[in-house]
Amino acid sequence: MPRGDPLPRTGSAVDLTGQGYHGAKATNVVAELDLLAALLDSRWRITGTSIRFGLDALVGLVPVLGDAATGIVSVYIVLRARSCGARKTLVARMLGNVLLDTIVGSVPILGSFFDVYFKANNRNITLLRRRLQR
Repeated sequence: MPRGDPLPRTGSAVDLTGQGYHGAKATNVVAELDLLAALLDSRWRITGTSIRFGLDALVGLVPVLGDAATGIVSVYIVLRARSCGARKTLVARMLGNVLLDTIVGSVPILGSFFDVYFKANNRNITLLRRRLQR
């Protein structure tokens, strides 16, 4: 795992089966989604702590528009996950994470603290990786 990397990675030899993309294409899509999720949830670290945050917490400081914008990007991640073989139940769970993050994240100031700790996009990528490893 590269230094400062917020998420554990799996090898590229993971069997990515299901509907939609397969093999190397699915691996590339998951890697792209992983980078996007890390940018949104865990790009930077607060010096002297293990607390990580991303654009979701920062942009969420802008009332209404910030959370709406990051919510749209989060839904994009879920839709791309569907193309890699995520089943309906997994997509529903991922959308639930996005909905919770968007609703609670929209509370001024406190919502940004929630975004720092909940990290819906990182959770969703972890769920997707687990599903694709089966």
